[in-house]
Amino acid sequence: QVQLVESGGGSVQAGGSLRLSCAASGRTFSGYRAFAMGWFRQNPGKEREFVAGISWSGVITTYADSVKGRFTISRDNGKNTVYLQMNTLKPEDTAVYYCAARASAATSVSRDDYDYWGQGTQVTVSS
Repeated sequence: QVQLVESGGGSVQAGGSLRLSCAASGRTFSGYRAFAMGWFRQNPGKEREFVAGISWSGVITTYADSVKGRFTISRDNGKNTVYLQMNTLKPEDTAVYYCAARASAATSVSRDDYDYWGQGTQVTVSS
């Protein structure tokens, strides 16, 4: 099993920045199996949507068009942690943000391809 714990959420004014972290643990994750990671977000009554993804090596990253140029995903495999740096935040970025792990080296934009999920962290951006 893999456990994912997000942190770094909070409230910020439009134009501000936040950095989310996701710490991964568990016997499977520590067994050096390659895991791609992703960030998704969700608002009440809406589907969970892809935000950003990163391959196991960290070389390949993908972003939703709505966050491209403002958000940056990165990872530190030595610390089993993935990050989401969010700059120039907008009110429409308000959501619960979820970290996800995929038992594959390749990233994906589809939530169905991810095997493990964190509990989520709230991000609120006020205008």
